[in-house]
Amino acid sequence: MTSIETASPLRVVAVHGIHNRFKGETPDTRKEEERTRKSATWARELAAGLGVSPERLDVDFAYYADRLRPGPVAQGGQGGDFLDDPLAQEFLDVWARELGLAEEVAQGHAAVPLRAFSSWLARRFDLAEGPLAVFIRVVCGEVAAYLRSADAPERIAAREEVAARIARHRPRVVVAHSLGSVVAYEALHAHPELRPELFLTLGSPLALPRVVFDRLVPAPRPADGPQLRGVGLPGGTRWVNIADPGDPVAVPPKLSRFFDGIALDHTATVSAHYRFHHADNYLRSAATAATIAPYLGI
Repeated sequence: MTSIETASPLRVVAVHGIHNRFKGETPDTRKEEERTRKSATWARELAAGLGVSPERLDVDFAYYADRLRPGPVAQGGQGGDFLDDPLAQEFLDVWARELGLAEEVAQGHAAVPLRAFSSWLARRFDLAEGPLAVFIRVVCGEVAAYLRSADAPERIAAREEVAARIARHRPRVVVAHSLGSVVAYEALHAHPELRPELFLTLGSPLALPRVVFDRLVPAPRPADGPQLRGVGLPGGTRWVNIADPGDPVAVPPKLSRFFDGIALDHTATVSAHYRFHHADNYLRSAATAATIAPYLGI
């Protein structure tokens, strides 16, 4: 086996989640600077978990956030209690009920009020309500922007940007976080010739019914029972999923209950605090290190 000292760096493509958009128009030079910075950050976090130098990893960052155009956030501005975008509001409703939101919190509304949900979620997870409310708005808006329709130009552009980075970098490993797991999943299906050896999803909402799972391309297929099954990855790519049990975005838990072809489905605590969904904690976690280590020969 090639020694650690002489081995070539492991090629990795990183696919980000929500909250990576710039405000307004962004020059290409700034996007490239951000791509370089994020590549170095993900390499550093992965290396910290693995206990190796970042130079052992050749990370390219697939930046697609500028391709998405979230709709209006809420009626009456930022203080509104219901999201103007119907799909974003549907995402909020499904998400809240998947987490076990008590019916009384909905206050008799067919739709879940944003403030009631953020207050309930803050109490359940012992979080600061202000930052959490902003996080919820961003999640709903960006997921809706991507999943609005199967042939939306924004969806195709985001998916093709991720596919292009994978084709260019030719990674052995693709690591996708949060909404990025949805974009990368569709990109790998749209381009079955890409065939990375490992697809690692972190904090993924792929199985969230109606607004995510039922809108995927390719669409879930009938299984033996009444439940549909998500399509496994093409080309023999190994799929491993990791989700913190306290991560409210990674719901419902255990993707392997809903998708074919998942080799390992880890439930691992990555952080006891608000940053449980942040990519950095997932990247340096023991579960992530154990998954990637064999591809480094360690």
